[in-house]
Amino acid sequence: MSASDRKRPFGAPILAILAGVLAVIAGIHTLQSLGILPFFIGDFSFRAFSFFNALMWGLLVWVYVWLIQMLWRVDPQAWLFLAVITVFNLILDFTVMLGSAEWNDVSVSFIINGLILIYVMLPGTRRAFQQR
Repeated sequence: MSASDRKRPFGAPILAILAGVLAVIAGIHTLQSLGILPFFIGDFSFRAFSFFNALMWGLLVWVYVWLIQMLWRVDPQAWLFLAVITVFNLILDFTVMLGSAEWNDVSVSFIINGLILIYVMLPGTRRAFQQR
C-alpha cells in the first residue's frame, strides 16, 4: 500500500487546524510586540515596541506553520513535538497568570492548548501517528 492510498486519520486535520489557530494568536502577539497592533487592557489600549518579544513570537509562528505541515503529512514526530510545545505553552500561560496578568489575557491560548493536549494524549490519536 503506497503512502497516497492510506487514509489520513481524523485527528490530524483537527490538530492542524488548532495549531493554525495558535499560529494566528502568535502572529497577533508578534504584531503587538512590533507596535503595529495595540495591547488592550479593558477599555485602555496602548502600543509598545519590543524587538526581542517580536522575534520570539515570530519564531513561534514559524514553528507552528512547520508543525501544521508535519501534522498534515501525519509525520510520527509531529505528535511528540506538538505534545512538547503544548505543555511548554501551558506552563508559560500558567506562569503569566501567576504574575500580574488576568485570566482574560491568556484564556484563549490556555483553553486551546489544553484541548490539544487532551486530544493528543488520547490512545487513538497516539496510535494513528505511530502507525505511519
